[in-house]
Amino acid sequence: MTENKPHIGIESADRAEIGDGLSNLLSDTYALYVQTQGYHWNVTGPTFPALHQMLEDQYLELQAAVDTIAERVRAVGERSPGSFAEFLERATVEDNKGATTAGQMVKDLIAGHETLIRVARPLVEIADKAGDVASADLVTERIRAHEKTAWMLRATDA
Repeated sequence: MTENKPHIGIESADRAEIGDGLSNLLSDTYALYVQTQGYHWNVTGPTFPALHQMLEDQYLELQAAVDTIAERVRAVGERSPGSFAEFLERATVEDNKGATTAGQMVKDLIAGHETLIRVARPLVEIADKAGDVASADLVTERIRAHEKTAWMLRATDA
């Protein structure tokens, strides 16, 4: 059975470009989700209670974002990456390499959120030019979430 491509007022080439950009954003979001959850499990030290809870809140937000982004890729008619291999191939968020201090974990996560902001920003313009307000809105919201999270992480004493 072949899948019908959507007729949603966005040209096929634009949908492909937007789908590709969203797939990159998805892959980086998934990489940061895994990293954040791993740090949640392994954080120690005097800031443990606050950082442990903050990281849980953050990985749950990233988990929800992964699903939302993947579904948008599908809504524009493209195939969403769905394996570790595909995510790793596309992701630009640096792997955590086993950070052991709360301070290093926070620095790694700040860098990850800032990477996602840089990956997402050009995608807003691509979606806008194609008339894809839904993707532009989704990506704008992701930028807002990552900027706030990076600020919150920078504000910790870890």
